[in-house]
Amino acid sequence: MNAPIAVAEEAVENTSGETTETEPVWVEAGRAWGHAAIDWAYRFEPYGADAIEAVFGRLGVDRGTDLLDMACGSGFAAGRAGRLGATVSGLDASAALIDIARRRAPSAELVAGDMFDLPWADGSFDAVTSFNGIWGGCTDALAEARRVLRPGGGVGLTFWGRGDRLDMRDWFIALGSSTPQVGEEMISLASIGSPGVVEEMLTTAGFGDVERWDAPSILEFADEDDAWRALRSPGLVVPALAAVGEDELRNRLLPTIERFRAADGSYRIVNELTCVVAWAT
Repeated sequence: MNAPIAVAEEAVENTSGETTETEPVWVEAGRAWGHAAIDWAYRFEPYGADAIEAVFGRLGVDRGTDLLDMACGSGFAAGRAGRLGATVSGLDASAALIDIARRRAPSAELVAGDMFDLPWADGSFDAVTSFNGIWGGCTDALAEARRVLRPGGGVGLTFWGRGDRLDMRDWFIALGSSTPQVGEEMISLASIGSPGVVEEMLTTAGFGDVERWDAPSILEFADEDDAWRALRSPGLVVPALAAVGEDELRNRLLPTIERFRAADGSYRIVNELTCVVAWAT
């Protein structure tokens, strides 16, 4: 349940002027998403629980289903699929998150890798899911999902819903304003929510019969420190932490959720996820 992981390798010039190859971008992204793996896994990732249940229901995930969860994060969805009886595989860019996922889904085949180059054969799965892992610009990842699906198999996705139903909206704005890099990336990722975009992506990748609906997404924190550990855990926060520092970023982000703080100091933040399912043509 991460932001997308890229496939390209970047070429850079060293001090002698020679061009060298860097590591794949997905490896760098994986380090970012694993920078606070425990906090992400146990404080933030449960935000997708209702959407996961809804998508699994529409796809008919149960005993006998061969399921792949792309950008599986710390295995929150993979563990649930295993309890439903599915045979589960998962992939994420972050080795740190995969380590947690292996505890949550001990019978699953879970690997660190690139969702634009899946290490499974054509037609391996009945269903593929990606919970807040596929965003704008990830049509090629959807094509990989289509490749590993059996004929008639289904794909299920989630991403953040409309801003008027997003208590985290001000947090996103403050984070995006922290550095140009973060702001530009967030705008690109969020494009999947624009009218018709995900439908076009799915059609291009070889899917049809697209269905779309909304599901609630709840974040609850015990106190301010608990909230901060959650809010600083996503991979997208890493460049902002580097740019402005821990204390300054905390001062910018925590006030964005202050109005959701109860008298006892706890927080309840209500959001909306867009859910989409489609079927291999």
